Amino acid sequence: KGDHKKLEQYIPVVEAEQVGRKGSIRPFDFTVNKGEVVGLTGLLGSGRSELVRAIYGADKPDGGTIKVNGKEVKIKSPLDAMKLGMAYLPEDRKKDGILADLSVRENMIIALQAKKGMFHPMSRKEMEEAADKYIDLLQIKTASRETPIKSLSGGNQQKVIIGRWLLTDPDYLILDEPTAGLDPKAHRDVLDMIIRVHEHENNITIMVSHNMEDIASMCDKVIVMDRAHAVMEGTPEEVFAR
Repeated sequence: KGDHKKLEQYIPVVEAEQVGRKGSIRPFDFTVNKGEVVGLTGLLGSGRSELVRAIYGADKPDGGTIKVNGKEVKIKSPLDAMKLGMAYLPEDRKKDGILADLSVRENMIIALQAKKGMFHPMSRKEMEEAADKYIDLLQIKTASRETPIKSLSGGNQQKVIIGRWLLTDPDYLILDEPTAGLDPKAHRDVLDMIIRVHEHENNITIMVSHNMEDIASMCDKVIVMDRAHAVMEGTPEEVFAR
């Protein structure tokens, strides 16, 4: 967290109004301001992941409106969200994140290729340069860009998936349990990387985590979820002092 963000506070960039999905999330209001790191926390089943999935279009909301930079938008699918500058790291890395039999390079470029469309294929050179850039930037430990991602440690797999989304040049980075299942060193490495990327890119970061220590140390604003409902919102000092 940095003092420079104080100059950017209270400029709404993403606004959700009464967005909900029957059976998983009650209608909610949600605002993210320019330059913020926003944390969503709560117990398993509290609705924290369902909230960001609704914003990203991974689960289609039943109603409500979403505005980006003050303009109402329709997000019917993740591709719609990507075209609006959103990126989403899913909660289950092994199930929804990595493509285990593909290489680090292939795993890393797949979202950017989807955003470009099938009629604008990336050249092999473009793929290799993109992969090498983020292997270096994120300090991914791999024998080469062509190593199957399943051969990497959990922490390095997570870095590859984060690199996948950074390649799309997102304005809004949504991270669902980015440190889940990682050993202590990998856990710290991923948190440090998120801070470094946020400060370098000055994007909006929404971080979902059950780990309240991570949320308290990383976020400018915290929203606590319970039974599909936002029950508390404030700065980390305000929320965790209660």
